[in-house]
Amino acid sequence: MRARSADVTRLGSEGQATEDGAKVSQVARELSVVVCGAAPTSDVGALVRLAQQRSWTVRVIPTLEALSFVDPDELEAMTGSKVEVGYRSPADPRPPRPDALIVAPATFNTVNKAALGITDTHALGVIAEAIGREVPVVMVPWVNAPLAGREPFRRSVALLRDEGVQFVLRSEDPAARPFGVENADAAAFPWQPALDLVEHFPG
Repeated sequence: MRARSADVTRLGSEGQATEDGAKVSQVARELSVVVCGAAPTSDVGALVRLAQQRSWTVRVIPTLEALSFVDPDELEAMTGSKVEVGYRSPADPRPPRPDALIVAPATFNTVNKAALGITDTHALGVIAEAIGREVPVVMVPWVNAPLAGREPFRRSVALLRDEGVQFVLRSEDPAARPFGVENADAAAFPWQPALDLVEHFPG
């Protein structure tokens, strides 16, 4: 187990990440955001704006399912970067490697595939490479109660934690429920705590 994964995510009473840890360099500020298809996805612009206020350059990488929830043209205008859906062609310039990655919302499918190292989509390839490069990776699962109780999901979270991935859940309890269990979760989705955590990443 990597040392940086020893502590689970801790959220304060106001939803702020409270753990002490190494900050991401203020010089290198490339943030990739992988978004999956779920109720909070349409509000990913809130995370983009917040990150930009903190001097991050943001790239948004939606899964194919997420395209039903976002407007790629709007996101490109907001970020100044191409929204990446599929793998680039050899003629396309290689985008900068991210200094940090947030996967939010992270669906049941994406969490499980990421834990197994499956890279059958561009978004999963970005996640796999970021974990392998040991840059800060934060996931905010969006999973309903029946799926959250499944052993494959719990095992995937444990495997990803062992590789250094940090999770934003409802509390510091390792058995805490993910967001998505209750109907009101979309309005209270923790975009800011995810960014706070990536900026104060354990390590």
